[in-house]
Order: sequence, then structure tokens, then C-alpha cells
Amino acid sequence: LNKDCVLCLSGDMENQVEMEEKTRLINQVLELQHTLEDLSARVDAVKEENLKLKSENQVLGQYIENLMSASSVFQTTDNKSKRK
Repeated sequence: LNKDCVLCLSGDMENQVEMEEKTRLINQVLELQHTLEDLSARVDAVKEENLKLKSENQVLGQYIENLMSASSVFQTTDNKSKRK
């Protein structure tokens, strides 16, 4: 091999290493993008579930208030505390 061929082979090896590194980085970026998409979808699902649970809590709170106001036990307690 002459000097030019050795430089050619060395350059080819550097190009191959560089291409492998670029490919590895591209794959890593794609994997991170998929992870981010998955996390975003999970956040959206949790937000939706949270809104649903808040709504259910409001309904249950109103139901409990209605039961308490209809019960003589709680009305008596309220009257006693108002007298103090």
C-alpha cells in the first residue's frame, strides 16, 4: 500500500466511525422522543382522571351536605353551636 491508500483507508474508517456515532445519536433522539410522547400521553390521562375525580368529589360533597341538612341529628348540633 502506498501512502495515499493508507490515508484513504484511515479517512474511510473515520467516516465510518462518524456515521456510526450519528446513527447512534439519531436512534437515541428517536427513543427520547417516543418516551416524551408516552409521558405526555400519561400526563394527559392523569389530568383527565383528576378532573373526573374532582367532579365526583363535588357530587359526593353535595350529597353529604343534603343528607346532613335532612338529618335531625345534624340540625340539632348546628342549633346548639349557633346558640353559643
